Parts: sequence; C-alpha cells; structure tokens
Amino acid sequence: MVLLRQLVGDVLRQRRLAQGLTMREVSSRARVSLGYISEVERGQKEPSSELLASLCGALGVPLSQVLRDVGVLLEVDEATALSEVSSSTGTAPAYAA
Repeated sequence: MVLLRQLVGDVLRQRRLAQGLTMREVSSRARVSLGYISEVERGQKEPSSELLASLCGALGVPLSQVLRDVGVLLEVDEATALSEVSSSTGTAPAYAA
C-alpha cells in the first residue's frame, strides 16, 4: 500500500507543475522552507494540517480538492491491493464488498 504522505506529495507536486510554478515560488507564497516543500513532495515528510492549508493557499487550490485528489489515488491503490490479495488467495477478503 502506498503511504498517504506519498500521495499527498504527488498531488501537491502535480498541482504545482500544472501551474508552471517552481518550488521556490511556492515556498515564498506559503512561507515554508524550500527544503521542507521538497521533502513533502517526495513523500519524506507528512505535512501538518496547517502546512497543508498553507501550501494549498499558495497553489490557489482548495484544501478539500487536494484531499479529494488524494482520496481518489488512495482508492485506486486500495482496490489494487485488494485485487492482489483476492487473486493470491482465491477469495475476496471478508471486509471487501
């Protein structure tokens, strides 16, 4: 299973790149160190809710949209993991609908 912090970092990086922004620009707008943003985008640090809100503000995207995007990616990862478990055991896990 993919770590949640990796998905958060992926979504933030995709949003930043889609806008043609550098990490330095986001760093300045969010008032967060460049190194910390780099660690968040690479999934090495998990941002606090306050930092995540600041990064979303710097990107001009609602926090709720970033969380939805992360949720969609997480759902895909979970479905893949469940599929792999059921194919290796021949049955679906008891908690799968």
